[in-house]
Amino acid sequence: MKKHFTEQTAIFFSVTKWMFLSSSIGIIIGAIVTVFLTILHMAEENRSQVPFHYYYLLPAALFLTVWVVQKFAPSAQGHGTEKVIEAIHKHHGKIHIKVIPVKLLATLLTIFTGGSVGKEGPGAQIGAGAASLLSDILKFNKSDRKKLIICGISAGFASVFGTPIAGAIFGVEVLVIGVIMYDVLLPSFIAGFAAFTTAQFLGIGYTYYDLHFYQNIALDLPLIFKVVLAGLFFGLLSDLVVTVMSWVHQVVKKNRLNPYFKAIIGGIVIVVLASIFGDEYLGLGMETIKDTLDSNPAYTQNLPWYAFLLKMVFTSITLGVGGSGGIITPLFFIGATGGHAYALLSGDSHIALFAALGFVSVLAGATNTPIAATIMAVELFGLEIAHYAAISAVISFLITGHRSVFTSQILAMRKSEMLEVKVGQEIEDAVVNLDDHELKKIKNIRDKLQKRREHLQKRRFKQRKNK
Repeated sequence: MKKHFTEQTAIFFSVTKWMFLSSSIGIIIGAIVTVFLTILHMAEENRSQVPFHYYYLLPAALFLTVWVVQKFAPSAQGHGTEKVIEAIHKHHGKIHIKVIPVKLLATLLTIFTGGSVGKEGPGAQIGAGAASLLSDILKFNKSDRKKLIICGISAGFASVFGTPIAGAIFGVEVLVIGVIMYDVLLPSFIAGFAAFTTAQFLGIGYTYYDLHFYQNIALDLPLIFKVVLAGLFFGLLSDLVVTVMSWVHQVVKKNRLNPYFKAIIGGIVIVVLASIFGDEYLGLGMETIKDTLDSNPAYTQNLPWYAFLLKMVFTSITLGVGGSGGIITPLFFIGATGGHAYALLSGDSHIALFAALGFVSVLAGATNTPIAATIMAVELFGLEIAHYAAISAVISFLITGHRSVFTSQILAMRKSEMLEVKVGQEIEDAVVNLDDHELKKIKNIRDKLQKRREHLQKRRFKQRKNK
């Protein structure tokens, strides 16, 4: 009885401690993200004040972004979530406070001038930076610091997108592939909800999509089959995103030009592409996403089927040459437009449904977060989509393979029993080979086919000889 009492007392104090800490950091992050989103909204609203196409400023903005980041906070470069994951795994969650203002300024410059990036990465990095500062003030040990940083990721994600549950799950799912960090689950939920509530209280409005017209579909087997095929498509699409992002990054990195020249050249390339294909692929692209999720096909009649490929190129170049921002909003765009194209090309009438499935499934595949993606589908689109979203997201997650847009994720599982995977490593260092048993099976099959081929050749030779 005494042991039980001691255990319950310790748990009670631990829960109380983390409820206070996570709610406090959630409120702080919710307020900071509110400032960021408000300034971002004002910047986007005032683009029309520029006397020419606003994206003509992009080469100069990318030059300035690279200078600001390299001069004041090099760890603020790229898409923020990746840097936070790297900080947790390699630096015990230590993030310098300078990251917050530098990331804010660099992201605002990039998005205002049309850089194809998202706003969630900065939200996560800002949240993690605030949590790191609080950890320093309270002199936390390494374990508590990491927990608070994860709360910062969840709070930043939740307050940017208005999805507190998905934000909390994302924070504990994105760090290690195949492991849910249950010890941080409660603090993450509280931090996410506190940040979301704070942002709402301070006037931030969120966009939710009405897909309730699908609630009459109780059990549609042909549709379920199409969703399975869509999951395969979204998995391949996620793999393509990772491939293109990695390839562009390597090409830019190997080029020996000065980083500032790379930024200017990359900006010019994007300006040329926007002049040819249109400015829908610049910035956040939320209007296009919204159009694909509308049941009225008139909103997307001018949207080309290859829109997701163009967004992929715009985003890869923006981030590759030094633009600052997140990767997840572009993934939403790629997924939604990819789902729209899939529905049109397959002749399915549920166009908005497949756009919604693509929205969350490409997120699941490219970031290895199928649970957070499924919950996000429910929070954004309604409960009726849950079963379809779960099927599509998990299939996409598996088909993408052992790859990710977040190269610092730790791999703790293999996605097929036929593969030999080096777990416990960062995903970019994981060695993926066929299992020895599977290699033997393939070799046996190959030997049998070879013997069969030789046998047929001998028979043909005899037949020709007899004739």
